[in-house]
Amino acid sequence: MTATPGLTWLNGLAPEDAERELRTCCASRTWAGKVAAGRPYTTLSAAAYAADTALDDLGWADIEEALAAHPRIGDRASGTDREAAWSRGEQSAATQAASRTLQDVAEGNRAYEERFGHVFLICATGLAAEEILANLRGRLGNDEATERGVVHAELRKITHLRLRKLVTIP
Repeated sequence: MTATPGLTWLNGLAPEDAERELRTCCASRTWAGKVAAGRPYTTLSAAAYAADTALDDLGWADIEEALAAHPRIGDRASGTDREAAWSRGEQSAATQAASRTLQDVAEGNRAYEERFGHVFLICATGLAAEEILANLRGRLGNDEATERGVVHAELRKITHLRLRKLVTIP
């Protein structure tokens, strides 16, 4: 099977360039290194499998590195790079809500960060601000181990979306 043009592009990059591009999908250097090292990929499914395997191998410090690249939910990512643009698109619905809802999300973010020590991560694509707020409030009741599992699952969703975007760049 022949790789798509986007995968051919990714496969052809020098290792350090591939890692840099992959960090726009997940900012963990360990993750990007493992996925870059697994090239070449002939299908998006093969690349997604490698991405999942690398995510499953991450320690919490690696996940925290990835989390540090994500803005608070409801905040607009600054910058003109691809990752910032993707983040703004993913959170677009979350920023278009009543001011009270946005205020509640901001307060929830602060409470979450105080409780867990990192940004609240959710795959916000397609979710209304009210859904995000309900999820945030519900997750505040999680213990640390449960929440780390939820964060890992949300990071996986975001990584999949971004990997698909990366390899479909014209």
